[in-house]
Amino acid sequence: MARESTPHINPNGVDIAETILLPGDPLRAKFIAETYLDDVVQFNAVRNMLGFTGTYQGTPVSVMGSGMGIPSISLYAWELIHDFGVKKLVRVGSCGAFQADIDLYDVVIGQSASTDSNFLSQYGIPGTYAPTASYRLLEDVRDRARAQGVKTHVGNILSSDIFYNDNPEANERWARMGVLAVEMESAGLYATAARAGVEALGIFTVSDNIVTGGQTTAEERQTAFTTMMELALPLAAI
Repeated sequence: MARESTPHINPNGVDIAETILLPGDPLRAKFIAETYLDDVVQFNAVRNMLGFTGTYQGTPVSVMGSGMGIPSISLYAWELIHDFGVKKLVRVGSCGAFQADIDLYDVVIGQSASTDSNFLSQYGIPGTYAPTASYRLLEDVRDRARAQGVKTHVGNILSSDIFYNDNPEANERWARMGVLAVEMESAGLYATAARAGVEALGIFTVSDNIVTGGQTTAEERQTAFTTMMELALPLAAI
């Protein structure tokens, strides 16, 4: 049975839209709401995980921080889906490129998400499950990016539990398998959405290139990744 509030989300009667953007950083959620949405109302402040609902070009859309890592985003995604009726969950975040030809500020779209996490074991699947994005959402973003001349890379990403990896060869091994980039959430989001029969997609701005050593600043990651946000927001209308 759906709840009016959970231990992690307390909207106090404010509606949460069927489409939600999920940046990891709650301050990025605040930036998106204040920059792009009209008629904004805050719906969550529990644990300072800020959430907002407004409209984008007349269509209701919400945005909320998800925290870092698969356990955090999956917890919020489960509650948003099962308690608050969210149908489209779009992760907007940063990633580290595994391929030398992916430049800073390029947009990576996660068609699928490999992982080193044990999260998927809960489903008891008799094999290896491949967490995959909604193709409908992916195609819409890719088509609009092409029309706007935005450089994108579509393919497999890695959702890793490990930020500081003790194995110096790990990144290279993923890269040899054609994995485009690394982040920490999407495999859990994709699996949670798939199990519930709803749609999910991850869109990322390249914040650093692990091969070349190029990197952006924390301030840039919070406010400057506007292209990614502008590709994600129209998904509310499809």
